[in-house]
Amino acid sequence: MSESKSGRASLAAGGVAAVLASACCLGPLILITLGISGAWIGNLTALEPYRPWFIGAALLAMVFAWRRIYRPVEACQPGDVCAVSQVRAAYRIAFWIVSLLILIALAFPFVLPLFY
Repeated sequence: MSESKSGRASLAAGGVAAVLASACCLGPLILITLGISGAWIGNLTALEPYRPWFIGAALLAMVFAWRRIYRPVEACQPGDVCAVSQVRAAYRIAFWIVSLLILIALAFPFVLPLFY
């Protein structure tokens, strides 16, 4: 099975970049909501200057994942991961979950003032 044609690496990269993009703003709010506190939470704001880079990396990874996941089945060789319908469905669900994470990372700075 060829992992390079499955889109798994692109999905993982997009997910990690989306989490890092929201770590500066969404991270402290979630930690405080869960009851976790401490002076170290303020250090997460140091990631704010890198937020546009993380979002750009997430969007780029998602473009590559989309190209791999939503290509025609005819482009897959028999026995490849992309030819199995259950795997394709799981990757598509993961793709849209990661897309939702990226959307939250993009919209959160505009919604953040409503919480404070």
